[in-house]
Amino acid sequence: MVISQSVQPNSARTVTPERDQVGGAAARHQQSVGQAGLTMAQLDRALTIRQANEAFFWQFGRSSADLCGRTFSELVHPSVQQPLLRQFSGLIEGRRDRFATDVIAVGPGDETFTVPLTAVMVRGGLPDESSILVMMPDGRPEQGGSEVVAGRKKLLSDVDARILEGIAAGISTVPLAARLYLSRQGVEYHVTCLLRKLRVPNRAALVSRAYSMGVLKVGVWPPKVVESFVK
Repeated sequence: MVISQSVQPNSARTVTPERDQVGGAAARHQQSVGQAGLTMAQLDRALTIRQANEAFFWQFGRSSADLCGRTFSELVHPSVQQPLLRQFSGLIEGRRDRFATDVIAVGPGDETFTVPLTAVMVRGGLPDESSILVMMPDGRPEQGGSEVVAGRKKLLSDVDARILEGIAAGISTVPLAARLYLSRQGVEYHVTCLLRKLRVPNRAALVSRAYSMGVLKVGVWPPKVVESFVK
């Protein structure tokens, strides 16, 4: 499997022994895990995509010119960006050599899909020469296979977002009303609108549905609505 690499026009690329060591280690790791059925990308320590195979570009529906030079976190849903960045920090800071997790990726046309991701730190002779190899199963899922909504869809008013965060944190109606300077009836009205909007029967289902759609950030406390869902 060939790894495609972005080419910077009018720029010279110096190949050092440390760079050769990183590239060779990455290639050996790719062979050891078996290349068939995997999308792969190589990131630098800033999580910038430096190179990837053709399956990676196809899965995200963009060309190498579009993706190389962008940060990997731009390709995942906002609700999972923070916990994923914490996982990557563990690699960069040397607390672990690899991790595996499920991520919500954003493909062409804001199509979202859940995919298992494995990241491996490939260390060079110098810290700056280290890189991260990211691997995911090959194959773009069919559209409509995920209930997660792309972040650009504005679902909630600012008041709705604050009420949803309060419900997810376990705050009851009266203290939530006091916190938001609303009447009890006002809070209940917004809750009813939220139940209708997300098509759920009660508050517990509302919170569960919000997490499943990616409206509430994963791994964050107190609960926080993804900003791009707020009008």
